[in-house]
Amino acid sequence: MIVEKKLIRENRIFQGSKDNPFLAPRAAFFIGGRLMVSDTGQNRVFIWNELPESTFAEPDVVLGQSAPERTGRNAGKDVDASTMMYPSGLWSDGRRLIVADAWNHRVLIWHDFPSRHGQEADVVVGQPDFNNNLPNVEGIGKAPSAKTLNWPYGVFSDGQSLWIADTGNRRVLYYEKIPTTSYVAADGVIGKNSFEERDYDHYQPIWPYSVKISAKGQMAITDTQYYRVLIWNRWKDGFNRKADVIIGQPDFESNGQNQYRFFPDAHTLNWCYDSCFYKDGIWVADTGNSRVLWFEKIPETNNQPATGLIGQKDFHTGSENADSIRTTQNSYYWPFFICVDGDLMVVADTGNHRVVFNRLNF
Repeated sequence: MIVEKKLIRENRIFQGSKDNPFLAPRAAFFIGGRLMVSDTGQNRVFIWNELPESTFAEPDVVLGQSAPERTGRNAGKDVDASTMMYPSGLWSDGRRLIVADAWNHRVLIWHDFPSRHGQEADVVVGQPDFNNNLPNVEGIGKAPSAKTLNWPYGVFSDGQSLWIADTGNRRVLYYEKIPTTSYVAADGVIGKNSFEERDYDHYQPIWPYSVKISAKGQMAITDTQYYRVLIWNRWKDGFNRKADVIIGQPDFESNGQNQYRFFPDAHTLNWCYDSCFYKDGIWVADTGNSRVLWFEKIPETNNQPATGLIGQKDFHTGSENADSIRTTQNSYYWPFFICVDGDLMVVADTGNHRVVFNRLNF
């Protein structure tokens, strides 16, 4: 990748199964040697029990389809515990697996890590059972509740609690314990005064696509529609107060792409979809600018500039594949998801239909 300040020392490309390669992967999660990829465009999740070492490798497990080569929405049948439609965010501790099954308006949980193709989930969150998939259970236009979901794109856990970016309901739901039974009510809501509210204002997450919690208890909500990342210094403050810091905008009222500039800058964002805490700083997937930004320290004031980037030659370039009409190893095209484990960064390079592995230089 093109890098400022030598953020990475090496990178390589991975495209999934040779016979069934990725199509618009929206998430790539790596932990304990295992790699999980939401192959969103083909309604399935790939799992490799060991990190692939080549450009192509056959998966050990495929979820969401009855056979590895199948790609249909809900496997071409009615929705059930084994199907998916537009899976997005992922989280795992190496034992459990959680998938945001976005267009089925639910989150799926496996208590034990899946070991066979098409394995059924153990728990469904957001729906009364595995055979329902309407937004907010009753359909479009229905008010949400503590039990329902509408286009949930992001999930995160610290191993004990669960946070869901309930994107279509413009809120983040909090579960004190990772659910072990289906259709449980959330314990808290971030971005709304009650579970039934759907209206919003600029102080709240407008289109929360991703939620992450740091080891220090900070919370980052990537608020796609307002081109910003909202940061709380203590995640618990999110229940009753606005964010402490904004990345990408000067104040809560502002909502311009690249702050109404034609070209990006070190402090602007454009259709951002994810963020990832790392050491004392944070990475941000500045998706619309086809780059990943690095903030060496968590900003203490709004509109702070990034200290480095990956995917573009400088902070003022924002086109797909670095002004090239071809996909190259040194560029991104709409990166959607970032995961870092140790010194390994995994990026879902969605527009290039691939995953990029970066070895960090610090």
